[in-house]
Amino acid sequence: MNVGIVACSNGLNIERREQIEALIKQLETYGMHAICSPHLYAENGVAAGTAVERARVLMDFYRDESIGAIFDVSGGDIANEILPHLDYAVIANVRKPFWGYSDLTTIINAVYACSNVPSVLYQVRNLVKDRAEVQQMRFAEYAAHPDRKGQLFDLRYEFLRGREMDGIIIGGNVRCLLKLAGTPYWPDMKDKILFLEALGGDEGPLRTYFAQLEQLGTFRQIAGILLGTFTRFEESQAGMTVYEILEPHLPKNLPVARTPDVGHGSDAKAIEIGAYIDIK
Repeated sequence: MNVGIVACSNGLNIERREQIEALIKQLETYGMHAICSPHLYAENGVAAGTAVERARVLMDFYRDESIGAIFDVSGGDIANEILPHLDYAVIANVRKPFWGYSDLTTIINAVYACSNVPSVLYQVRNLVKDRAEVQQMRFAEYAAHPDRKGQLFDLRYEFLRGREMDGIIIGGNVRCLLKLAGTPYWPDMKDKILFLEALGGDEGPLRTYFAQLEQLGTFRQIAGILLGTFTRFEESQAGMTVYEILEPHLPKNLPVARTPDVGHGSDAKAIEIGAYIDIK
């Protein structure tokens, strides 16, 4: 199977070339032949090509029948530049899986909002990072039997409020998700399970993100919240939890659970945004 490799957010530093070459070799072990975008590495500034160029490559991969999946290896700030240049009707028709994390939250949720197509929140470069052995084991199991999902998608849960929740899961990185607020790419929140995680952010940014979600009416519409990891906040040992910051913004009786398995860590597992989830 051919797979596409893109960088729709910030272009990679040229020093990452060896890591991408290692990733390509690793994907070959799963029977995946990688075809790379010509716009992977940052040129002038942070971008690897213009928004139109990055969007064109992504759509070419969607349209190419030989491409079975698309992996975005980037992250950063500028993925939302390409949203007006995507053909959501084509994406809805081919229903091809797109994988990415962090700033790719914008594309993943726009694709769901405009095409009703699920995507996977996961950074495929984890296959060649410091937790490569366990990641490669999980991914090999998934590649052999994608219909079963396997350990790559098998998440642990702990309820902080309530006992169960179910629905279509949306969201991702909270900072990046909020870039979609007020745009045509903001997903319908009614009866959804909202997943939230973050790399950076101390108490102040988290309070403002959660306040904005409350003011958007999001917490009154959803059926539950699933918290992933909040890497730097949790490392800071701030003396409080993310839930303690979030809880004052929530209506009574809204279920909240957490998983330590999805976020920015190199050991992170995958979660399918736009797919049904049942947590008990």
